[in-house]
Amino acid sequence: MTITPLYAGLLAILFLALSLRVVQKRSNVSLGDGGDPELLRRIRGHGNFAEYVPLILLMMAMLEVGGATPAWLLHLLGATLVVARVLHGIALSYTAKWKFGRFYGTLVTFILLLVLALLCVWRGIAALLV
Repeated sequence: MTITPLYAGLLAILFLALSLRVVQKRSNVSLGDGGDPELLRRIRGHGNFAEYVPLILLMMAMLEVGGATPAWLLHLLGATLVVARVLHGIALSYTAKWKFGRFYGTLVTFILLLVLALLCVWRGIAALLV
């Protein structure tokens, strides 16, 4: 594998930035958000990333290892994922009301989840028919 690790690395850097934002704001709150709306946004930005990115990267990796998915498509999917998660991460963790980033970051992430799911199902069905 050479393509998925590139995007996994870039996304890991973003995940680290989101993690540090939570730690930076946490100070005296050991669990939860302590009723602080800014801390809650940072926690959700971090958590949302952790909820979606691993599965999408896993599906990308499976398609890459399978060898039937063109490299250009994997790069397109990976780059799109990075852009979507940057938009969403900035909107949720760094700002209070940047609706554009939150909406389009979420929308593009959902589209990627669906596209990759369909590609994986297609790949699985194709393998059965051979």
